[in-house]
Amino acid sequence: MRQQTHKRGRFKNKTVAIVAALALGGGGAAIITANASASGDNNNSAQGGAVSAKSAGGTISCPDVSQKLSGDVPKGSQAQVAKGLGELDNQVATAYQQMNKGQASGDEVLSKLNDQRQQTLSQMGQAMGQGGGENSQLQSMSECKMQQVAQQAGQQDGQQQGGEQQQGQQGGDQQQGGDQQQGGEQQGGDQGGQQQGGEGANEVPGNAGGQAGNGPSQDDFVDITQVQPNAEQAPQANGNGSTGTFTSECGVGEAGLRNSDNVIVAPGVSNGAHHMHDYVGSDKNDAFANNQTFEQGGTSCANQDDKSTYYWPVVRLQDGKDEADANELGGGQEGNVGTILTPKESKIEFKGNAQSKVEAMPKFLRIITGDAKAFTNGDANANAAWSCSGFEDRQLTDKYPLCPEGSDLLRIFDFQGCWDGQNIDSANHRDHVANANDDGSCPQGFKAIPQLVNTISYENPGDTPFAVDGFPEQLHKPITDHDDFINVMSEELMNKAVDCINSGQQCKN
Repeated sequence: MRQQTHKRGRFKNKTVAIVAALALGGGGAAIITANASASGDNNNSAQGGAVSAKSAGGTISCPDVSQKLSGDVPKGSQAQVAKGLGELDNQVATAYQQMNKGQASGDEVLSKLNDQRQQTLSQMGQAMGQGGGENSQLQSMSECKMQQVAQQAGQQDGQQQGGEQQQGQQGGDQQQGGDQQQGGEQQGGDQGGQQQGGEGANEVPGNAGGQAGNGPSQDDFVDITQVQPNAEQAPQANGNGSTGTFTSECGVGEAGLRNSDNVIVAPGVSNGAHHMHDYVGSDKNDAFANNQTFEQGGTSCANQDDKSTYYWPVVRLQDGKDEADANELGGGQEGNVGTILTPKESKIEFKGNAQSKVEAMPKFLRIITGDAKAFTNGDANANAAWSCSGFEDRQLTDKYPLCPEGSDLLRIFDFQGCWDGQNIDSANHRDHVANANDDGSCPQGFKAIPQLVNTISYENPGDTPFAVDGFPEQLHKPITDHDDFINVMSEELMNKAVDCINSGQQCKN
């Protein structure tokens, strides 16, 4: 592990500075109050002028229909179901904005939202039923509720991410540290490592609302030097394992390619993500792309036979500045504001399996790691990690790290490395792939494939707070981080990657 070269006292001052910036909303935007249902704006004063206090002590939690779908959605119903899922997300986003801006009470917002959802779910159910699909699971998913957001004052005395971090993509044991509540139930679990309060810890009282008034809050940040090493060690490869790697160099993305679509989750739906994505690989990824589009498009990858699309939500500084999307859906209209950070590097690496050789991925295989709605869904699929260079043995899921001087901000995405051998996608976009077991073996019925690991690094934001883009009601919580991938490598290149991994080589491009 890299030796610490910073002075703790200096880093303590940085921590105070970053939470003070949050209290001013990254330029004087908003302070979160503890009032769960909006009833209007209150006036608060802060150094440098008045700040508008928004009601964001709570958010809206709805059943995530997309993750509850099981089996195959009938082909003839897929367009209607995708449209319905997009409408459900729009309804929640609009309801949250109305609540947060004080345009209606919480009860009024929820009543209208639940009526809208019931109608949309009925239409989706009819479409699935007409196509011969199973639609019974939709009947009980219309009701949304208010979810309280824990407010912390002064030093955090809750547990941070420590101990053993489980990476259970499907119903794993990864627990949220801190006093953060989900659906009123405190998350504790197996991640020990109580945060130490001393120098470098969060010492500014109160909660703050970020530049747009919908997060992040000061207790979403933690001094990485105060986190105990917790990264799970990779299982030891046996004689049948595959120990090689294959790296595809695809750059860091271009601003002109960003959009707020998600072709995996919401095909054919503009602004289906409700937040902005960075893209590398394919230059044709939007809501209306299809497999043929990807094959015929260009790529940012050094090897032109890799036309895969790799994409993730952008990270923004909460610096009070506007980006080009400040007045657009997916951007400022939905609470995603501030200067977008361009990564220093996106390291795209495919790894092997500790217990077996890997097989080629099928072309157009779709994989999502992490959960964009984990703050309200719970942490079963929260699989993305935050860290700092030099501190990679300390990985956070539900906190943003404050990195010391000379250390870069890191996002680490370990994708699922096991495939069901049949499907390139599934109704909930998860069931066709799985994480390996603790010993590295794939679950029964799954085959080992090259495991994608994407590590994204950024220049240290310094004293300026930052936040990942997200759905408005997710409050920019770090636990909502996620990454998406569609394999569009040529058969020849995929076979090369498999050969490198299975023979223990370290290959590029």
